[in-house]
Amino acid sequence: MSDALFQPIELGHLSLKNRIVMPPMTRSRATQPGNEANDIMATYYAQRASAGLIVAEGTQISTMGQGYAWTPGIYSAAQIAGWKKVTDAVHANNGTIFAQLWHVGRVTHPDNINGEQPISSSALKAENVKVFVDDGSNAPGFVDVVMPRAMTKTDIDHVVDQYRQAALNAIEAGFDGIELHAANGYLINQFIDSNANNRTDEYGGNIENRLRFLAEVVTAVSEAIGAERVGVRLAPFTSLNGTVDATPVETYVAAAKLLNKLNVVYIHFAEVDWDDAPETPKGFKESVRAAYKGILIYAGRYNAQTAAQTIEAGLADMIGFGRPFISNPDLPNRIKHGYPLTSHTPETLFGGAEKGLTDYPEYSAS
Repeated sequence: MSDALFQPIELGHLSLKNRIVMPPMTRSRATQPGNEANDIMATYYAQRASAGLIVAEGTQISTMGQGYAWTPGIYSAAQIAGWKKVTDAVHANNGTIFAQLWHVGRVTHPDNINGEQPISSSALKAENVKVFVDDGSNAPGFVDVVMPRAMTKTDIDHVVDQYRQAALNAIEAGFDGIELHAANGYLINQFIDSNANNRTDEYGGNIENRLRFLAEVVTAVSEAIGAERVGVRLAPFTSLNGTVDATPVETYVAAAKLLNKLNVVYIHFAEVDWDDAPETPKGFKESVRAAYKGILIYAGRYNAQTAAQTIEAGLADMIGFGRPFISNPDLPNRIKHGYPLTSHTPETLFGGAEKGLTDYPEYSAS
């Protein structure tokens, strides 16, 4: 049934052993102070190295890029050293791992960014969005986001350069490549989606202008580390963190065409995954496949059967399984043999230590 998931695949210069992706999932367990990846994170990812590809959790490219307490960064020497522990552990288990480079833009609070005002495409506050801050207890304290300031051209050039440096840092830390987080309402998405961008310069208005910041970031990181090591994550139909696009099909097919021209190695689509969410239109997936010739990854509400069917239909090359990977470190083996899946404990998703991170066992018939 799931044979399509277990065919090897070439990703740029990398040979992957299967089509199963562990997508990026924030777990908020970086060492404090300093937001450094650490030994328990190395264990967690190494346990899941049987995935064809791991995309590590969103990792901020600067202090201003941080949206939530206790998430890891990749802009200091200590952070690079922390991630090196992780990549070494994954590679020791014959895994492949990309870093997800993250700037949250307006989806933050001054408490998370040294008291600064957040930056965004525009001075538009994300409505009904909360983030968590370290309120001195071990539990995340949720607070409303604040009004950001619109980025100047100087700000834009500065952040593009921070992405470029973060990509170089990721390769120094031993990652096999990087994924740009351009989804789920974070900074790049705040330029792309029409309702979050009211600029009147070359970065606002029509679709080409709203994709310009994405194009500049992709170009900068590709020149730094090679386009064959650059993937991009997009979320056309989600309204996460308050970003909505008026014409998502048109906008995101244009994005796929752009990323095809820029030769990124993959596009990773985050589909809406809550229970009664609308399906991604099949016509959209067909248009994307026609527009983009690289590796296509989709992540959403897939099970072994629907994942295999999507690959067999030619609409995707790889499929991401999010929450199942949290509680099933040996997920590919369970899928292959039809073993039952363990469900995760929601209370241990964010913050804490080993509990709910590294203590989920592999499947045992006994």
